[in-house]
Amino acid sequence: MIAIDIPGYKKIDAEYLVLDYNGTLAIDGTIIPGLKDILNILAEDIQIHVITANTFGNAKKNLTDVICKLVIIKEENKQIQKAGYITKLGEQMVIAIGNGMNDELMLKNAALGIAVVQKEGASVKSLLNADIVCNNIIDALELLINPLRVAATLRR
Repeated sequence: MIAIDIPGYKKIDAEYLVLDYNGTLAIDGTIIPGLKDILNILAEDIQIHVITANTFGNAKKNLTDVICKLVIIKEENKQIQKAGYITKLGEQMVIAIGNGMNDELMLKNAALGIAVVQKEGASVKSLLNADIVCNNIIDALELLINPLRVAATLRR
């Protein structure tokens, strides 16, 4: 579990980290260098779920060495499927990270939503529904390794 106490805002006790794949963990279907080690460090404290429509067809292969649960969703209604997935896990126990319009509700409904803006860009709707916006996935994941950074950003 990752516990984050944000003064004047809320306390988060997250059991799950739900990550979008393409545009978040991968660029053009290829996992971003350096992520596997960071994800495996986080997996010691939180259950990692990667949810994707698997557009490039190689998510399973690219995540072979990562301790995570891979969830491949259907092409239609991706936004609803992703939101439903975190609802099933328990929204208040989920930290979600994504970038696309299909991540909008997932970011909004999670206890902590983090949007990343990388080479693929990010949907403005997802940015507006996130609690935090980061320049890249490594910065976003390092927030969870150092949760006082989250508190510093969101405290009132």
